[in-house]
Amino acid sequence: MIYLDRPEIQEECGVFGVFGSGEDVARIAFFGLFSLQHRGQESAGIAASDGNIIRMHRDMGLVTQVFQEDTLASLKGHIAIGHTRYSTTGSSILRNVQPMRCECRFGEIALAHNGDLINATAVREEMEAQGVEFETTSDSEVMIKLIANSNANTIEDAISEAMSKIRGAYSVLVMTADKLIGFRDPLGIRPLSIGRLNGSHYVLASETCALNTIGAQFIREVEPGEMIIISSDGMSERQAVPARGHALCIFEYVYFARPDSRMYGKTIHEARRRMGHELAKEHPAPGAHIVFPIPDTGTPAAIGLAEASRIPYAEGVIKNRYIHRTFIQPDQRMRDLGVRMKLTPLKEVLAGRRVVMVDDSIVRGTTIGQQIKLIREAGAVEVHVRISSPPYRHPCFYGIDTANQNELIAAKMSVEEIRQYIGADSLGYLSLAGLIRAVGVKKDKLCCACLDGKYPLDISREAKLSKFVFEEPTPA
Repeated sequence: MIYLDRPEIQEECGVFGVFGSGEDVARIAFFGLFSLQHRGQESAGIAASDGNIIRMHRDMGLVTQVFQEDTLASLKGHIAIGHTRYSTTGSSILRNVQPMRCECRFGEIALAHNGDLINATAVREEMEAQGVEFETTSDSEVMIKLIANSNANTIEDAISEAMSKIRGAYSVLVMTADKLIGFRDPLGIRPLSIGRLNGSHYVLASETCALNTIGAQFIREVEPGEMIIISSDGMSERQAVPARGHALCIFEYVYFARPDSRMYGKTIHEARRRMGHELAKEHPAPGAHIVFPIPDTGTPAAIGLAEASRIPYAEGVIKNRYIHRTFIQPDQRMRDLGVRMKLTPLKEVLAGRRVVMVDDSIVRGTTIGQQIKLIREAGAVEVHVRISSPPYRHPCFYGIDTANQNELIAAKMSVEEIRQYIGADSLGYLSLAGLIRAVGVKKDKLCCACLDGKYPLDISREAKLSKFVFEEPTPA
């Protein structure tokens, strides 16, 4: 398999749930997942309940590859949850695809999870010692097995009990035969929003863009440590575990979230546009002829930089928007030409020009040098790179696939060394203070650990060393 979307930094996952009697909930979930496809392209799944039976379909691939008319028609019911995955714990294989489902004393339940549990290894080992068997290598199974093996009287109490035992980042949906339940970690690291559909039905989604897609009205975000219970009686709230503050991932604003989503009441597109304004102040590029983005997440910042610097904005490269995931094995030549397959420079725009190229981040540094080479081959005489976030120096253990600091270029090189390595004429990163100003949210409500090394949740003792932790043999 080859993954031809962004190799620099990978998304987390997207979750979507809907409760609506008389609604085609599987189809609604399909469109909700489709709007969250940017959060993960490895696999997708939907589970639906008719009040008695939970039916499920899931597979590897994009949402549109996994679901057809016949599969959606088979998912009958009035409740549905869906998941689109990028793996952060466990391989990208069918047995790890979500939603996950199991039978327990509360009946059949299904679960969809966005995030990463930093104490999953310890909890799983404890449960295995008690005789609990695991079928996958995903930390999400730890969560569903905690719920399923609880001695609590209600599913809500079982979830609260599980939340008190797990540590990490999570936005989770659980479905029983007759309830849809959503809950969020005590720091709110991963996003989750509530919407109302057709006046009386409810929706839960990772991002508000999914609510817009299906015509639902945004109500509010789920609070840290809060549980939302939706049933035929309506919606109720419960503080499942004490909140520990707010620490929404800053990279939701930089890269992950879709531009038309809102978080903390702030539009992602406007925040990114203001990042460009701040970049223009901090790293001007006098004498440049044009500003252009690496599409798509670099586009709003490039627009903002052009506005603030009064350097004309242009499209310098065209992105092939149909290259995502393919199961066709490419030959080595096609692997080497991966960047060319995705981006095509416009020679008429670039030739003879001093250009400013804007992107959202440099994480591993594996592609930006190739992109600059393409720009120079198209005739640009100078290439000045501007990045709308600070240097990414620290690994993430909360649901982003950057848990190995040795892979992070800014952890090993200075800004000047990175500039030389990627072949840019100049390189300017937005400062953390500039990023916070652009987002418009106080720093104490954000997790910026990947940028400043200040982890809101201690990871020193329990964090896994590899996404394949449950697949690696135990040392003798």
